[in-house]
Amino acid sequence: MLAEFEGQFEKIICASQADVAHDLCHIKRVVKNATKLAIAEKGALEIVIPAAWLHDIVSLAKNDPKRALASGLSADKAIDILQKIDYPEQYFAGIHHAIAAHSYSANIVAVSLEAKIVQDADRLDALGAVGIARCFMVSGALRRPLYNSEDPFADDRALDDSRYCIDHFYQKLFQLVENMNTRSAKQIGQRRYQYMQSFLLQLRGEIES
Repeated sequence: MLAEFEGQFEKIICASQADVAHDLCHIKRVVKNATKLAIAEKGALEIVIPAAWLHDIVSLAKNDPKRALASGLSADKAIDILQKIDYPEQYFAGIHHAIAAHSYSANIVAVSLEAKIVQDADRLDALGAVGIARCFMVSGALRRPLYNSEDPFADDRALDDSRYCIDHFYQKLFQLVENMNTRSAKQIGQRRYQYMQSFLLQLRGEIES
């Protein structure tokens, strides 16, 4: 049943507007992550897969004042889309919650297993090598410098990721690892966290040498 809808989901995503860090490649990685987690954790693929495909169907910039509303808007729009393509209605409530709860900014507690899986799948894409690349892409688009020239790693100042790219690693991204919902995601997240730590250690050495 799902296979016949996935092609439609991809066409819908391609037709929508997205920023550089929330493009089709991001969506496909989240779908792949979510599928693996759902199989490992025994979540309902009928909820997880469409939620993963449509979780960013409304994408607002990181500095948009309405950023926290984006996941709720995406959830609403996703249900409209699913109705139009005759997706089974019994999954709508679960899909809506999974999309609404995936966002860090929205601060909505993921209650169902499927919502926890989609949230973890999206957050895994903010970690590891891809996470580093996406962080730089967003910071560049927002014209934020890589680091504070006087104190690159905030050793003696307060973190401020609204101004400096590297601060975002410590202020948000590393917290994602600690707050993963599922055991499978925790294991993957920990490996990606270690890679990011190695990168930052190398970066510090190059800056300070």
